[in-house]
Amino acid sequence: MSEIQSLALKVLEIEARSILAMKDRIDESFLGAVERIATAEGKLIVTGIGKSGQIARKLASTFSSTGTPSVYLHPAESAHGDLGMIDNRDVVLALSYGGESAELAQILNFVTRRGIALIAMTGKKNSSLGRAAQFVIDVNVPEEACPLGLAPTASTTATLAIGDALAMAVLQRKGFSTEQFAEFHPGGSLGSKLLTRVKDLMHSGETMPLVTPETGMKQVFSMMTHREVRGVAGVVDAKGDLIGVITDGDIRRRLEKNGDPLQGTAKDLMNANPRTIDQNELAEKAFFLMEQFKIQLLFVLDPSSATPHRPVGVLNYQDLLRSKVR
Repeated sequence: MSEIQSLALKVLEIEARSILAMKDRIDESFLGAVERIATAEGKLIVTGIGKSGQIARKLASTFSSTGTPSVYLHPAESAHGDLGMIDNRDVVLALSYGGESAELAQILNFVTRRGIALIAMTGKKNSSLGRAAQFVIDVNVPEEACPLGLAPTASTTATLAIGDALAMAVLQRKGFSTEQFAEFHPGGSLGSKLLTRVKDLMHSGETMPLVTPETGMKQVFSMMTHREVRGVAGVVDAKGDLIGVITDGDIRRRLEKNGDPLQGTAKDLMNANPRTIDQNELAEKAFFLMEQFKIQLLFVLDPSSATPHRPVGVLNYQDLLRSKVR
């Protein structure tokens, strides 16, 4: 192994240990910080300078995307008017490994004068920052991964990790749901996956290929090939409830047995136990069902309606592919 490889592995090992060491920091102070952020009437102000500032920006973004309105406050700009973004109802989360950053002094003085809640993430609990805070999250690490012992490496990794733990704990405490998460992420594949439901993609009304048990097979074939959704026909009883499904596969299997597919009626060929899906289910679940059971079409029901077994639509696997929910 080369010297470079050895160093790279050592860096990973040191940083991994620094993260695992944070398990012991999930203490009463951490839990107090979770409660204070979760119950705040205002927003979360996250601040820090240098490498801590970079971590602070990321955490502010994470909190905002998971249900806690949050902004990053640059310490150097705070003394030039940006302190005005801090409201008495807010909570300030300040990051500084040494806890003595001169740029944070103005913010510490401001929140202390106004009695604004302050949470510290620092490696020095007895620093100015640590003493000023109501809750202190200790991010001290025994060593940095930098071979010179200078560049913040393990310490910033540990701070980011426990910051993420804090954000996820607040998410859990507030009962933040996947639906709410989707509202904050409407763009791209993530938004599509979390927001798109079966009813958004299904074919409904006259486009549904529906027949009765007594419908002749010639008419069934015509229905399966000339409607918008092809390759399937739903069989409904006199009440309109779905009692069976006929697919291209059913026809092929009958041909393989030397049977005449034109003979008989729909009830002779239908599958009496069709797979269905609730119109309010996520499209992702429809994907899962189709792939698990190797089917291309699903009839859609509305179980919450007065007619829970009546088909309200039909969903095609190709529609799911075009929707890009994956």
